[in-house]
Amino acid sequence: MALCADIDGLFVDLPPRPRERPTGLFREPAEPPVPHVTLVGCRPEPPLETAIAAAHQATKAGLRRRRVSADVGAVAADGSAVALVAAAVSGTVLSSVPSTLGSGLLDVTIAGDAREPRPAGTRGILDLWFTGRPTRYNLWARHDRTLRHEWAGVALAHRRREAPDRPAGTVFHLDGRFVTDVEGFYCDIGEAINGPGGYFGWNLDALDDCLSATWGAQAPFRLLWHDSAVARRHLVAGHDRHRRAPAVTLDTLVQVFTAHGVDVELR
Repeated sequence: MALCADIDGLFVDLPPRPRERPTGLFREPAEPPVPHVTLVGCRPEPPLETAIAAAHQATKAGLRRRRVSADVGAVAADGSAVALVAAAVSGTVLSSVPSTLGSGLLDVTIAGDAREPRPAGTRGILDLWFTGRPTRYNLWARHDRTLRHEWAGVALAHRRREAPDRPAGTVFHLDGRFVTDVEGFYCDIGEAINGPGGYFGWNLDALDDCLSATWGAQAPFRLLWHDSAVARRHLVAGHDRHRRAPAVTLDTLVQVFTAHGVDVELR
């Protein structure tokens, strides 16, 4: 037999919960940070000449002809050009005018596609390579994380492909005084292996590639990491908000080296 009774207060109507409205999640997209790009002192080749000739054409076919896309390179004092890594300009040609930089040169203005521009400080880094590779160590140390990453990219673009690897068993010295972030480590290991302005990776995958191929050092070798306490203090576990990824720790880097038979001595 079941007993039934009214139990006052056990079941009540809950007040409606206020609807929470997230802020900052939905918003109008921002305008491109650099809507127009001007190529100053440009000597156009046929594809760009075609786009310039169609600059005033508003038809669909004309807009297609006005489209341009090209890699960005750095020109040295001797006139040689080096394509920069992950640097490009693309968009629609708007206009062109004779350039004050020389006869036959043009200043071409392009409605650039939406993309983040390279940091302004990259130009100063490129200037150091204008007459050749830097001859002094640790010039990168003055920069913040963003420009240290740019430094490693410029070093990659200018690396000496013809230089032979140091033989297995070579001892390399890493000056760890300025390894306050993982970008500083990549700048530092590049110079430890390949001298001032040298490159030896700029992310974990690239470091692994350098340890597996002909990038200046033939594994196994020995790495003396001086002032490693600096990296121990700064390269700690957690989330790296700058890279939007798990943080790379000192132990992570040591594991990459030891996986390739490199003897790392922390000093």
